[in-house]
Amino acid sequence: MQHFFSGRVGMLASASAVWLIGAASVAVAQSQASGQEQAIAQAAAATAKGQTAGEFFKNVTTSTLKELTPSDFLGAMGVMTAAVGYDCSNCHPGAGTDLMDWVSDKVPQKRTARKMVEMVANINKENFGGAQMVTCWTCHHQSDVPSTSITLDRLYSVPVEERPDVVLPGVNQPPAAVILDQYIQAMGGAEKLATLNSFVASGQSIGFAGLGGNGEFHIFAQAPDRRGMWINFPEHPDRGISAWTYDGKTGWISAPRGFLGEYELTGNDLSGARLDAVVSFPGQIKSAFPKWRVGLDDTVGDRVADVVQGSDPSGLLGTFYFDKETHLLLRYVRQTPSPVGHISVQQDFEDYRDVDGIKFPFKYSFLWLDGRFTATLSEVKVNAPVEETKFAKP
Repeated sequence: MQHFFSGRVGMLASASAVWLIGAASVAVAQSQASGQEQAIAQAAAATAKGQTAGEFFKNVTTSTLKELTPSDFLGAMGVMTAAVGYDCSNCHPGAGTDLMDWVSDKVPQKRTARKMVEMVANINKENFGGAQMVTCWTCHHQSDVPSTSITLDRLYSVPVEERPDVVLPGVNQPPAAVILDQYIQAMGGAEKLATLNSFVASGQSIGFAGLGGNGEFHIFAQAPDRRGMWINFPEHPDRGISAWTYDGKTGWISAPRGFLGEYELTGNDLSGARLDAVVSFPGQIKSAFPKWRVGLDDTVGDRVADVVQGSDPSGLLGTFYFDKETHLLLRYVRQTPSPVGHISVQQDFEDYRDVDGIKFPFKYSFLWLDGRFTATLSEVKVNAPVEETKFAKP
């Protein structure tokens, strides 16, 4: 799922590579385009056949990863690369160039990674009844060689902030239903929010560290569960269109400079896309999960937040951070399970403004294992007509 908003060039959330090619010949460009079209067609065929990652990708052999859907497998690659501070080229020869070789086992790190994935699975199975208590991140923390002793300066400095995936129970906190009702009221009230059937948010986006600026940014949403997020560059059409769509049943990602270019979401990835669509409409938030829990107070920036987390039997987690004073949503993190750790997507919200009696955030940040970007909105249209194509395959 690599795309040009990556905060660290080459940092992957998937098995896809950044195709940042400078002055390439026409022949090479045509060859790449042909190969990408073939990969897209193969991905579509894999989805239609319900293939596993082991069946679709060549040379995926680890016992847990090969059983994932192709879409979830890409996310698991992101968990691994983020944990050890790698990019694709550390395991796949030529990644990031037109000479990439995904299948080769020549790189020792790739062979070691397979052993480590199996080791993690065995540790959890033999010591924790199969519960995922140990992941790649548990030991590595963005280092390829885990440290075994603490740095004393760190011992006597501010502790590194790390939040548990499953929030710790809050003490003397209001029930989840109360916090969610406060949010609904702050956003305009249940009655007013019930009139929100669709919206179109428009503005400009900029990537991490100022990369990928001057992008035209749009969110299209239609109740109860349809959403499309699109970014294009009119001044640089060669960058293509990045899109994340969900039409109520199927979802797609378009990453023009990624390995597959575009692919259909499957497995847990699809559940995450649906959750994004549902919570786009604040009045629906209480129905997003069958089970809710309230965590300890936390902070987002300089704001103290109530923390409410929803979960479902599939392992999907949605954690929401509400400003204790305004009751507006500051942060939303969704996590889907994988054998090597949760696949996380974080969305932050600022600068709420009133549009026809309903609050909308006019500053929006999107962070995932593959990069980040920030969008500043200039306009939100409420109950505007939305073309069906905005939720469909890009």
